[in-house]
Amino acid sequence: MRIPGQWAILGLSFALFLTGCKTAGPQPSSATAQFEDLGPTPAPPAFEPTPEIRKRIMALDPEHVSGKDIQEVLAGAPAPRIINIHGGLLPVEGSMLSFSEFLVGMGYPRTSIRNPRDGTYTFGYYVSSEKISGLLAWYYEHEGLRPMLVGHSQGGIQAIKVLYKLAAEPTRKIRVWNPLTWEAEDRYDFVDPLTRVRRPVVGLRLPYVTVVVAGGLGRALPNQWSMNGKLRKIPDSVEEFTGFQKGMDMLGGDFFGYGGSNNYEASGKAVVRNVRLPAAYAHGTIPRTKHLLQDQKIVDWINDYQPSHEAVSEPRLDVKFESDDAHILWAAEVWHDLKKHWVLELQNLLRAKYPYA
Repeated sequence: MRIPGQWAILGLSFALFLTGCKTAGPQPSSATAQFEDLGPTPAPPAFEPTPEIRKRIMALDPEHVSGKDIQEVLAGAPAPRIINIHGGLLPVEGSMLSFSEFLVGMGYPRTSIRNPRDGTYTFGYYVSSEKISGLLAWYYEHEGLRPMLVGHSQGGIQAIKVLYKLAAEPTRKIRVWNPLTWEAEDRYDFVDPLTRVRRPVVGLRLPYVTVVVAGGLGRALPNQWSMNGKLRKIPDSVEEFTGFQKGMDMLGGDFFGYGGSNNYEASGKAVVRNVRLPAAYAHGTIPRTKHLLQDQKIVDWINDYQPSHEAVSEPRLDVKFESDDAHILWAAEVWHDLKKHWVLELQNLLRAKYPYA
């Protein structure tokens, strides 16, 4: 008996939904055990750079941050909080955990990735976008650097949903969310650490957000229906956004990942880039990048990588490595942008803290 197309889609949507049903808070998982022992993550020490370090940070070119810059200048400096959001299929959480370990291996501070309450490294797409929005404000207020979002699959849809929450009308109120207690605080505003001005959560603008393979059948989940008409339109609650897509992708690509319907565009002044990854990249494992750390030549190539500034680009790997280089293009693109905004946020912090230095 032939099953009508709409029933097949609904059945798959229900299956996807079941794989994602968990408690809507950061939860330790078996995949997390491959890293450190779980437990509260200590707060990073106060950043009191010497005049020489301040001078070296301010001299960095955000577009060209080398491995040497990370080792000699940025080591010991705080970094913007990275909120990783995974999708619903079982391998996806492990992929984002692998990506977290890749970032740490490249020199990003572990304390800026790991959830301070329970030691986990990623949030699920089922965590409320309003909670994540309040969480971003809390981190900015306490750490002085605006957080960044990395979303994979349905987690990418959730990341864009967060942008819409932050871009809402001023009359919309969102509570500050405390990651240490995992509870809402009794306030809708926070103190901007750079200006010392109190401001609402709604209106916070993030420096960088990126999503990969978000769309396709992921749109069929009931909790994502509100995004179906605006998923590819990026609001002004982010300064720079990169959307990754690939062909032969039913789960995360519209029309199997082909055509202009997969391209993101700004609804205002956000800088939006689209990157087409090789169709051979598997939807569920694109963020699986920890293996790239095993080859120093690959690490050096990633650190030296320069992305295209075209609105839509299709990068190609122009070198052959002896080691496994799966997903290297995605890793290099995202790492370049994370480094860039790490430096920009630090420079903003130093200008505010030492205006006359």
